Amino acid sequence: MTAAASTQIPGYVTGTWDIDPAHSDISFTVRHMMVSKVRGHFDVFSGEIVTRDDLTSSSVTATIDARSIDTNNDQRDEHIRSTDFFDVANHPQWTFRSTGLRAERAGYVLDGELTIKGVTRPVALDLEIGGFGADAWGGTRAGFTATTTINRNDFGVDIAMPLDGGGVVVSDKVQITLEIQAVLRAG
Repeated sequence: MTAAASTQIPGYVTGTWDIDPAHSDISFTVRHMMVSKVRGHFDVFSGEIVTRDDLTSSSVTATIDARSIDTNNDQRDEHIRSTDFFDVANHPQWTFRSTGLRAERAGYVLDGELTIKGVTRPVALDLEIGGFGADAWGGTRAGFTATTTINRNDFGVDIAMPLDGGGVVVSDKVQITLEIQAVLRAG
């Protein structure tokens, strides 16, 4: 992709952006008891996006506070924070660092390294660029949606909880969805 591709994104703006946690969401979905899905999200996270003239040279870094997990069930959340799952006492923060951005299909793929429980693995997020525009306070905002599926075992979240009739309590695959709104830093 060339710099010209960046100009094909309406209102594209280069600069350094801070993720706005009040207008963003980092959530996940995991199959539970082999019959339904449980959803959850993280309440505390931060990050920086740097957009460049050549879109493929742009970058993202982010941190998630794993202690801030919320699945709408306090007992389950405490269990997930325990050594059985996230071990937040020893690994309270997760990180993401992009390693590349490429055009693919009808959108983009953001490649990066995700670290959970001290284990770093490559991930590829399907990225949709929502747009760029002025906000009500004289600033500039950008919106992005990113999705991926990871295997929790790859990151050391490898608790085995088999069901008597077959299957498991919590699936290995975890779908992750990020709805990100970012604010351009003043000049």
